[in-house]
Amino acid sequence: MPTATQPRTEQPVQPRDRSRFARRATLRRSLRLLTSFRFEQSDPARFYGGIATDSAQLIGDFYADLTGRDLTDTVVLDVGGGPGYFADEFTTVGARYVSVEPDPSEMHAAGLRVSGSVRGSGMALPFRDNAFDVCFSSNVAEHVPQPWLMADEMVRVTKPGGLIVYSYTVWHGPFGGHETGLWHYLGGEYAARRYRRKHGFEPKNRFGRSLFAVTAAEGLHWAATTPADVRTVFPRYHPHWAWWLVRVPVARELLVSNLVVVATKP
Repeated sequence: MPTATQPRTEQPVQPRDRSRFARRATLRRSLRLLTSFRFEQSDPARFYGGIATDSAQLIGDFYADLTGRDLTDTVVLDVGGGPGYFADEFTTVGARYVSVEPDPSEMHAAGLRVSGSVRGSGMALPFRDNAFDVCFSSNVAEHVPQPWLMADEMVRVTKPGGLIVYSYTVWHGPFGGHETGLWHYLGGEYAARRYRRKHGFEPKNRFGRSLFAVTAAEGLHWAATTPADVRTVFPRYHPHWAWWLVRVPVARELLVSNLVVVATKP
């Protein structure tokens, strides 16, 4: 078995599609999630509430595949938990929810109180090794300058036999520029300057400071070289019958708007 200092030889990752979540990944679900994006700025509770529900279902399904159990009494770490929209969903399914967020303004942005919220960096998680049953991150990797260091940290703090779910926005996909898209196809800096000229202020997600170009190829490379056991890689907002797109170079950068890596810790 490979160790942390001896990563396995890089090989293409083939999605395994017999999971509970694969059966949940229907076209109806995809349309519901994609249409919710228009509310990200105007009604964040509506947008993030839907993403939180979907995240709890996704993680619950893969955890059940792994262990045969639901999330009751598990300790779940949300890396980049922000203002706490995910907390209620995981508490409802019986998990103990802990989040880590580096920006105090983000932690309090929605006026929510999350008792398990910790200030800290995803690139240097303030937790001991092997501390959590589940460690996940949703749409955070594109906001940190070293996303794969963050992924390694998530593996470190997960218990042996635990679940890691790493989901992020692909730069060349339609949502890669966040509120500056689709102008990001002409360059992140150009898109940011254009946004400032049009609106009179900087975008919340400023390219080069709080938004970075992360590709699908980078995620697949990490999946193929991490000592964790990668169970599947798939496009989050696509129906199951379109998951094959992650195997197609170039097309995956444009069409896979969000890549998910699901792994377990040996």
